[in-house]
Parts: sequence; structure tokens; C-alpha cells
Amino acid sequence: MIGNDSGPSAVIRKFGYLLSLARERHFGRAAAACHVSQPTLSNAIRQLEQTLGVAIVLRGRVFQGFTPEGDKVIAYARRILADCAGLRQELGTSGQGLTGTIRIGVIPTALPAVTHLVTPFTRRHPHVRAQIISCSSRDIQRGLDEFTIDAGITYLDNEPLINVRMAALYSERYFLLTQRSGPFAGRSSVSWAEAAEAPLCLLTPDMQNRRIAEAAFRMADRTVHPALETNSMMNLYTMVRYGPWSSVVPSQLVALLPPGEDVLALPLIGPDIAHVVGLVYADRSPAIPGAQALAKTLVEDDVPRHIADITRNVLQQAGIDSPALLPYRFRMIARAHQSLNE
Repeated sequence: MIGNDSGPSAVIRKFGYLLSLARERHFGRAAAACHVSQPTLSNAIRQLEQTLGVAIVLRGRVFQGFTPEGDKVIAYARRILADCAGLRQELGTSGQGLTGTIRIGVIPTALPAVTHLVTPFTRRHPHVRAQIISCSSRDIQRGLDEFTIDAGITYLDNEPLINVRMAALYSERYFLLTQRSGPFAGRSSVSWAEAAEAPLCLLTPDMQNRRIAEAAFRMADRTVHPALETNSMMNLYTMVRYGPWSSVVPSQLVALLPPGEDVLALPLIGPDIAHVVGLVYADRSPAIPGAQALAKTLVEDDVPRHIADITRNVLQQAGIDSPALLPYRFRMIARAHQSLNE
């Protein structure tokens, strides 16, 4: 018997402990993350097992994982806690407006652009706290599936996305970032085949931008073996600026950190490729209010046009003409409206 500790709020709290254990895979770390003692967390999960009549955790001297029934409980717990959070946000709209926290997973290449969406969103919803988390595109899909994030900003048209609603933000094009005094000095563009001959620093293979670059090199009949790998866009920039390397970077990084006296950004051609980056959130009913409000901000504040204008202006000021950004801009706005109205 669980006594007075079996009400709805107690069950929700225990689900929270269980999800912390699923994340940490360790009782001590899970308890610390929940700001409770380890015995408190362990007892709460035992009480949950008694309530549901199944074993959830494989127990031994150390944490050994979850039973098949435990995996099912975890899946339901994620959904229940996400619905509770969404309900709190929805109820908040009848008083002081949207409240709570919105968790946004963002691929590293899109981090420079995320402010153009989050800034008008927080202006519209001042009582919402936004958490921006840098993650890979696969982590974003997993986070949406497991309700650990509310929305994501990722590639829309390269690798398949499952059970999501989407709205486009901008067209990502690619540049070779290289030393101004290097072999490409005086050039206005460079082919992927030529870029393959340079000593390269690229993102790690778990990043979709790296897989996009490798696909472009293969289209140019080249295979690359980078001298350095990193999962940080800022690290790519500093490696090129202060080292002997070159790198493939998206237009958003070039717009954020325009080339200076030491660094040159050259459009990559042959093939000339582009991919659409946008907002994604779970295709479920009811939709998470914060994610839905974020998508509404994207369209009503015309964020794709704002990003395209800023990117083009910064690139032009740096002496980099990218007229191809213009037609993608209007196409993306149409896609954003279509996605939200479906």
C-alpha cells in the first residue's frame, strides 16, 4: 500500500523520478538531478511498481536497465508529463498569457539564426522561458519522440523527419572558409573538387552538415579525410583563422562572423547545393502550446524574410554576392504558411 502518497500529483512526481533515471542510467545521479536523496528516488520508483503491479527496473548491485514493462511505462510517462506541461501552458493563456518553459533543440549550424525567431517569440510571450539546446538532427528527432524537447530547428529536406509538423526558416548554402593568403586568394568561388584538396577541418560525422558536405564531395567525385573534426561551429572558425586549415561552413556562420583581413569565404559550386532549415515540432493533438506559438510567430512576424534580408545584406557588405538567397526566401515563406495551415 502507498497510503497518502498515491494521488495524481504524487504519481506525476514519481514519473519525473523515473524519467530522470532513464536519462542518467544511475540512481545517484538521477536523485541529484531531481534534488532528492537516493533512497527517496528509489522508494518512489518501488511505490510506482507496486501501483502498476509490474517490475520497472532491473535491480542488482548497480543499475542494470529496465524491464520490457518498464520501457512501456517510460514511454507513457514521457507522454503524460508532456501533456501536463502543455496543459499548464494552455491554462496560463487564460490569465497572464502563455507561461512555462519551451525547450528548443537546434542544430549547431542554425544557432546563429535562432535569435531571429526566439526574440519576437519572447516579445509576444514574456512569461515563457526559452531553453536553447545545441544538438544533432538525430537528437532533435529523438527528443521530439521522447518529449524531452518541445520544438527543434533542423534540416527539413535532406534526411527524413517522422511525425512532425514543419515550417521553413531559411535556405542554407555553403562556403569554403579559408586563409586569405592561401591557394584560393583572388578567387570569387571554388569547386567542391578543388576544396577537397585543401587540409580540412569539418564537423563530426554525427552532424548532418558533415553528411551534406560529404555527399557534395561525392557528387564532385571526391572523398575527403579531414585533418580535424569538431562539433563546434565556433571552433571551425577559429581553426581556419588561426591554423592552416579550411572548412565547409553554412551561410549563417559567414553572416555571423564575416570574413576579415585573414579569412576568405568562397561560395562552393559544382555542384551548387542548398538545403532548407526550419522549425519542427511533434505532429500530435493537442499540439504543445509553446511549439504552436513559436510556429505562429515564425509566420506572422515574417521571420524567413527577416533572416534572408539580414544574411544577404551582411554577405554583400563583406563583398560576397549571393543572389540565390532571394528566390528561396519567397518559396520558404509559402512553405511555412502551407505547413501551419495543414
